[in-house]
Amino acid sequence: MNTPQTATLLIGSAKPIGDSTSEALGGYLMQRLADYGLTGETHHVARAMRSEARTAGLLAAVDRSDLFVLAFPLYVDSLPYLTVQALERIAAHRQAQENARPVRFVAIANCGFPEAHHNDTALAICRQFAAAAGLEWTGGLSMGAGTPFGGKPLEEAGGMARGVIAALDLTATALAKGDTVPDEAVAIMAKPFMPIRGYTLMGGMGWRMEGWRNGVYRQLRARPFANQSD
Repeated sequence: MNTPQTATLLIGSAKPIGDSTSEALGGYLMQRLADYGLTGETHHVARAMRSEARTAGLLAAVDRSDLFVLAFPLYVDSLPYLTVQALERIAAHRQAQENARPVRFVAIANCGFPEAHHNDTALAICRQFAAAAGLEWTGGLSMGAGTPFGGKPLEEAGGMARGVIAALDLTATALAKGDTVPDEAVAIMAKPFMPIRGYTLMGGMGWRMEGWRNGVYRQLRARPFANQSD
């Protein structure tokens, strides 16, 4: 297996630059790949799909890369619409080429649910995309409870990012050698960084705080349309 020299990261979150967990995860992996000598570039899906010229720039970046990395948030049980649209364009672009460049593909999914397995369907979609686009599926990482990270660099996230960093370090080492995502990295990334009961407790507190901030604290359980008929 040839070792990769170039990598392209597509951030599948439409949040502003610097505000997403996807960017924190993908950005850290790209930094570690750079430590191994890979040159890379980053594209944000909201910008890449805004015009044909920018979409063409993304397609060209994938064409010249040895490794394509996608970091995205879970939307219900799938990928965000713009991310799906970007993947469809990449697949169609590569299918139209007689001799498309060999490119390896890895996906990093994160969700707000405490259990990482909610990302399973989305990662299966990524694997199917790889087959349709003629990319070599290198593996996927799945993280739950990603909301607290926001766009904060993982190095600044404290102890809760320890396992995430370890998983990405293992992944970067493997990818730089031309290997697939290690099973150990997958297991570490999927492990909750806090007890699920504690996470749901904190989530409930955050929900009540938002209700108080928006003046609807006493209406959080309201069901205004429950008893209305057509």
